[in-house]
Amino acid sequence: MRYVCSICGYVYDEEQEGTPFAELPETWTCPLCGAPKALFEPEAAPAQEAPGTPAPAADATAAGAAADATDSADAPAYNAANVDPDLLEIPSGVLAAIFSNLARGCEKQYHDEEAGLFREIADHFTKKAVAEQAAEQPEQTAEQPAEQAGLDELSRLLTADLAQGYPALNATATDAGDRGTLRICVWGEKVTRVLASLVDRYRREGEAFLEGKRIWVCSVCGFTFVDPEPPALCPVCKVPAWKFDEIDGRAVA
Repeated sequence: MRYVCSICGYVYDEEQEGTPFAELPETWTCPLCGAPKALFEPEAAPAQEAPGTPAPAADATAAGAAADATDSADAPAYNAANVDPDLLEIPSGVLAAIFSNLARGCEKQYHDEEAGLFREIADHFTKKAVAEQAAEQPEQTAEQPAEQAGLDELSRLLTADLAQGYPALNATATDAGDRGTLRICVWGEKVTRVLASLVDRYRREGEAFLEGKRIWVCSVCGFTFVDPEPPALCPVCKVPAWKFDEIDGRAVA
């Protein structure tokens, strides 16, 4: 029997390893990405293609690509009057996060100029969000750290994202035929599952979990890795180790 890591795709082969997967301790983790045993799934049997099913024609594929290009060319020019009013209500902090993520996506594709422009927009909305918060709470300065959510609350939020947030977003994106959002959901759900497992492990082991280790976060997809060194490749988005940032400080209560 073979079991596959749902985060990075690592395969645990019982025959090669010599130990049944069920007999591995609950503290066992994926040797590549650190995902817990619970995030492994039995390997699915390969799909059987129906006899006589024709392969997709090359000209059909080319026609589809040409249609996509035509759709892009025919897209209407931006007009502020046509903007959905709901979009104008998006908080500045959320816009800052959106443009920051767009910058990281461009960085992953090595589009440095576009990444720089998105970072400028993200910085603009970050400053605006700070100013708005200061106006709402004059007694709090920008230098004062925000209150950190407790582990229980953080765990609740991550669980809600996995149980409700991502399924709802996936369903909406599927109905709309939004392939870009569906791809984003794949990354986001994997990153969230790993975060939830790390929080759960920290709750069980406390500071002993971090002893002799460092915390690394992928600057492109947000994958978090706890180990002395970052992984050679991000298990989620496949960028190299130098794209990981070390998180070297924690607020002390």
